[in-house]
Amino acid sequence: MRAKFIFVFSVLTLGFLPSAGYTAKASGLFEIPVKKIEGESTTLAEYKGKVLLVVNTASQCGFTPQYKGLEELYQKYKDRGFVVLAFPSNDFGGQEPGTEKEIKKFCELKYKTTFPLFAKVGVKEKPHPLYAFLQEKAGEKVQWNFGKFLIGKDGRLIHYFPSKVTPMELGKDVEAALAK
Repeated sequence: MRAKFIFVFSVLTLGFLPSAGYTAKASGLFEIPVKKIEGESTTLAEYKGKVLLVVNTASQCGFTPQYKGLEELYQKYKDRGFVVLAFPSNDFGGQEPGTEKEIKKFCELKYKTTFPLFAKVGVKEKPHPLYAFLQEKAGEKVQWNFGKFLIGKDGRLIHYFPSKVTPMELGKDVEAALAK
């Protein structure tokens, strides 16, 4: 009886999600636990006050050349407080089968990326809490690799852009977000 009470208490007070493997539900974007591609656990708190573009990426996709545009967009606006955050995922067509080490090497060598890369996450099958949060806020599901979420300095979702929208098409949106 006591174990049942503790479990129910955990569910009600902490937002415990046993199927997701996380112990507490984050109250906002910046508190969601993530893991850097090198393996370090962290949150997105270090990006408070910046405009973010969160992208689910894959190395073997027809949209993979968008890495080049993401890097160009990042370079153009990073000094004004803009950051691209890449989250590799193998959920769409198995197009990101590599390890974190292989993904990092691929991005740095082939596309000369300098923006932050994170560990592989679930987007579709078993969404990572970040993607569950963003998809809920957007009111739609990511359909493929290189879906993009533009997030304002306050951590609120501005807009979701599907894969076909290239990074360089986002310039005006990024500038508007930076101006707020």
